[in-house]
Amino acid sequence: MTEHGYQLRGGRQPDVAALAHLLAHHDIEHPDGGELSEPLLFLASGGIGAGYRLWDMARDGGKPLRLGFRFRHEEPRRWLKSTVDRLGLPAEWHTGTARAAAKRLSALLAEGVPTLVLPDRARIGYWHLPDESADGEHFVVAYAQHDDRIHLDDRNLAPLTVERATLTAATRAAAERNLLATIRPQPLTGDRLAAAVRGGLTDCAKQLSATLPVWTRWATLMTDERAAAGWPTVFADRRGLVSALLAIWTAIDPEGIGGGHLRDLFADGLAEAATLLGISELDGQAGGWRKVAAAWQDFADTALDPGVPEFRWMRGLVRTVRQGVTAGDEGQQAAAEAGAELARLHRHYDEESPFTAGQAAALLRDLGRGLREVHAAEHAALEELMVALGR
Repeated sequence: MTEHGYQLRGGRQPDVAALAHLLAHHDIEHPDGGELSEPLLFLASGGIGAGYRLWDMARDGGKPLRLGFRFRHEEPRRWLKSTVDRLGLPAEWHTGTARAAAKRLSALLAEGVPTLVLPDRARIGYWHLPDESADGEHFVVAYAQHDDRIHLDDRNLAPLTVERATLTAATRAAAERNLLATIRPQPLTGDRLAAAVRGGLTDCAKQLSATLPVWTRWATLMTDERAAAGWPTVFADRRGLVSALLAIWTAIDPEGIGGGHLRDLFADGLAEAATLLGISELDGQAGGWRKVAAAWQDFADTALDPGVPEFRWMRGLVRTVRQGVTAGDEGQQAAAEAGAELARLHRHYDEESPFTAGQAAALLRDLGRGLREVHAAEHAALEELMVALGR
């Protein structure tokens, strides 16, 4: 739908979708006509990445897990800057105090200028997920203000609003504090787009070849009983294990907050790029990355087995929250109720583990095996991609 002159389009990966929607709003189109697709823009932005980090916060018992599947997933500003630079699009940046950022945002919206903002997900209010699942931030588009509420585009298909004070607090809490970015309209030429996509793919292949071993290191930690960061040590009493499994599934499944593993989105982009770049081999590469996507989904299903009624229920609650965000303000009650129930469930099973010690050990072995299968599939697909790119 369209409101305040801005069209809500949905989307998959939040950062890429936000940028794609902003470009579409400014009529920055594919040189052949039509909107610049999210999969193709995903390639121009650097495509996929690989990242794993588990914190064992012994003092409060928290063990937050963060997985990264987007290029430069821990550097949102650098990711955005490199993307708009490749596309040759002028961007204006604002950082400073929370008060100054809020004032600047109000001025931009009063002028009818949609703006990229970077709120902390756990503090923005409408995700209603446990902090372990909502950990991190991603770009959204602020496109209007009415009374004391800001209208946001976070892949929703109906109006989604937050109080101005809530947005200010959430952007202040993000890693890149109080960040605002606007794009100035400028036509996109075919040569520029092709160079951006090729550059994004080249950077993707370079970084992925360096970071891909993180999956085998994680696989080793799944069963390493001597390492301090090994899962048998971190989850020796099985407390917090269900939260970690939920975080794995939420990060990997396409219906999670961040759009999932993104390997299928990457495959769609490769198929589209084959014609743009005149590299027919890229179309064949898409099939290999779809097999990688299937391997990731199998891994996520191993972590939070839908055959276990409690886990199937938790998965459904995450999807209800996502659907509630898609439905905008009208979906917030359902999302809040689902989020509260999910928090109750995962805290209960963190304290009273559904696994025996033997079952937990077997699960960690299965997860380690699954990660090695994922790594092997990604490594093979990456080598073929590098050959196609002539690297």
